[in-house]
Amino acid sequence: MRTARGEGLRPRLIDRAVAAARPGWTRSLLIRRSAAVLLVVAALAIAAFGRADKDAESVMVAAHDLLPGTELVAGDLVARRVAAGLVPSGALRMSRDGTGKTATGVIRAGEIVTDARLLSPRLPQQLTSSADARLVPVRLSDDAVAALLRAGDVVDVIGPEADVLAVRAVVALGTERPASSGLAARSQSSAPVVLAMDQKSALRVAAAGLDVALAVIVH
Repeated sequence: MRTARGEGLRPRLIDRAVAAARPGWTRSLLIRRSAAVLLVVAALAIAAFGRADKDAESVMVAAHDLLPGTELVAGDLVARRVAAGLVPSGALRMSRDGTGKTATGVIRAGEIVTDARLLSPRLPQQLTSSADARLVPVRLSDDAVAALLRAGDVVDVIGPEADVLAVRAVVALGTERPASSGLAARSQSSAPVVLAMDQKSALRVAAAGLDVALAVIVH
């Protein structure tokens, strides 16, 4: 019985294998349908990539890490296409827009560079929302405090007689600078902090800072 059953099944299996290997109408139809599906998928992918590239905008990004105080050269910026919805306000479009300007804080490699990240005539107004804002270099009495300040920090400036010279001034550029050595490195700690503040406060701070180092209170 087992032999007969096995012999009865064997031709059927062989027939199925032969039929599957033989190019017939069913197999041709399956191939055509598969090819059609692949073509549709490819067309959709091409359309999607084309639409994404069409909606992208060219902006300038940092070619490598940039430290505060770095004066940008053309090689510090590279163009990159970014989806329009991800482009921040004030993004640089050409390398010449940033060449010669100074970074106010650390800018990481690949980061989109905006005008707010660079020292410019518009920066004081952007930082303080004051139309008459000015930038004032301030030498602080405590180098340790100066080293803690970063761009965007808000401080009050205090004079030698504990008088308040400026309220809510914004740090535009801290004392952190590109690495240096020798005498330049030793004098780096005493570099001034650049603060943005309204015009009246700027005049008071600049006048007081001519004779003595000033102090700040960090918000």
